[in-house]
Amino acid sequence: MHKYPIYDNMLFVMKKDIHPTYYPDAKVKCACGNTFTTGATVKEINVELCSACHPFYTGKQKLVDTARRVEKFEAKMKAKEEKAGRKGKKVKRAKRATTKAKAKK
Repeated sequence: MHKYPIYDNMLFVMKKDIHPTYYPDAKVKCACGNTFTTGATVKEINVELCSACHPFYTGKQKLVDTARRVEKFEAKMKAKEEKAGRKGKKVKRAKRATTKAKAKK
């Protein structure tokens, strides 16, 4: 027996009965409704994004959110904007000091 895989005219000879079944006409179904065929080791593949609806290929922004990340981020930004209107401790102290200084004069 050979220690390394045997090459027959530069083509790799695969071992028998260890490889999964290859389906050259596997169907791919996307959540957007697009379907197409490809080669795979399973007959049917279900995906969330495909080339017809992925933002990289379409140029459109589409937010795919499975863990409410977008809503959480938007809520955080809204809270930050609301907080920006409030004054900090240093600003309040400086204002109080100027009003006291004016009152003494």
